[in-house]
Amino acid sequence: MTLARRQAEFAAGLRFEDLPENVVSSVKERVLDTLGVALAASPLETSDAVRTVAAGWGSGTASAIGMPGRVSPHAAALVNGTLAHSLDFDDTHLPSILHPSACIVPASLAAGQAFGSAGRDVVTAAAAAYEICVRLGMGAYDDERRNNVFFEKGLHATSICGTIAAAVAAGKLAGLGADGLEAAIGIAASMGAGLLEANRMGGTVKRVHCGWAAHAGLSAASLAHAGITGPPTVLEGRFGFFNAFCDGRVDLDAVVDGLGSRWETPAIHFKPYPANHFTHAGIDAALALRESGVAVGDIERIELGVAPPTLRTIAEPAELKARPPSGYAAQFSGPFTVATALAGGGGLGVYLDDFTDERVRDEKLLALAARVECVADEESEELYPRALPGVVRVTLQSGETREHRVTENRGGPGRPLSTDELALKFSLDAGRVLPEAAVEGLRDASLALDVLTTLDELTSFWEDT
Repeated sequence: MTLARRQAEFAAGLRFEDLPENVVSSVKERVLDTLGVALAASPLETSDAVRTVAAGWGSGTASAIGMPGRVSPHAAALVNGTLAHSLDFDDTHLPSILHPSACIVPASLAAGQAFGSAGRDVVTAAAAAYEICVRLGMGAYDDERRNNVFFEKGLHATSICGTIAAAVAAGKLAGLGADGLEAAIGIAASMGAGLLEANRMGGTVKRVHCGWAAHAGLSAASLAHAGITGPPTVLEGRFGFFNAFCDGRVDLDAVVDGLGSRWETPAIHFKPYPANHFTHAGIDAALALRESGVAVGDIERIELGVAPPTLRTIAEPAELKARPPSGYAAQFSGPFTVATALAGGGGLGVYLDDFTDERVRDEKLLALAARVECVADEESEELYPRALPGVVRVTLQSGETREHRVTENRGGPGRPLSTDELALKFSLDAGRVLPEAAVEGLRDASLALDVLTTLDELTSFWEDT
């Protein structure tokens, strides 16, 4: 039995009654979190640009944030997926280093509206998609190099694996059986794409990656429904997914290991800070040092130690990371995020208002960021990427050195965000564009998704606002 067939049979046979309670709760919380992040991203210029494109695709049955009326499901998936990933505030799975929700939630909601699905069916389809998505990423984890092969090659694993996951979610909601889902997987494997150069050198295209993955996943499911097929060995074949993207450096067992019996979804990390997840240990550590009494005016120099594979994302090129050209670029800067945390941020410690274009022109903050030296940290390397650890050391003008090490990120299974913290994050995010009553209604509907008879009970809170 091929890998795609095993994935297809798992997804086709999965029933809501099969889902553990913590998986159901986790999926609902991820819908809540994803919608909050997408709403917060609604005012961005890039959001307007994607909506302009989507508007040209005509009307339909699905709801896109910030667009009046209904649009085609493919357009809604593109818009909502783009918004969900635009602020780098979406969740992360380890060691796959994927951000699955920004692809899966928009695809599931768009398909659910298209097919008139009940909430419990959307939860079930999304759960199947999450499990397939993260295992594709886990298959490409190179234990010897302690890195994901996709990332070594500059490929955005989220959008590549997320396209297949979106196809599974949409296909299951469309009523495809195992044969149809196998075809959808085979088709979607030809559609996933994404390059990470924007992380290093700028550009906003990465924001679109998850929207395009959600859109492409719906397209793959539609094509499968119409009779297009894919190769059965699309994942493990000589010219298949893992050989093409990862040069055959893959653990094929990890792709299906524990599928349906060991659930990865509840272990996916929620993000407390709107920045690249590689920066979070530094933020955690800097906040702890600040809370311990370290004052910005007393600091002579700062050292941020992280796992070596993360340096190219948050530390290189050094000149650009010390003086990010935009608020978006600052979200991928180790020096800027550490400086922000030391100076004092908002929200859950550091928040969206800390990453505006105006904020990155604050010369006092940039002077502090210039004192941050990013280095490889041996202890962090040992834990990466099953964790995203780091250490911050500050040398004070008195000559004293203070240090704080983080081995478990806030928001992960070892240090989970409380229900109140998740609710605070959602309220802060959604409250940027929705009135209080709509924020509360959307929160309650998201957390009751499994009992909703129609997704209109969810989407009504943001439509036409």
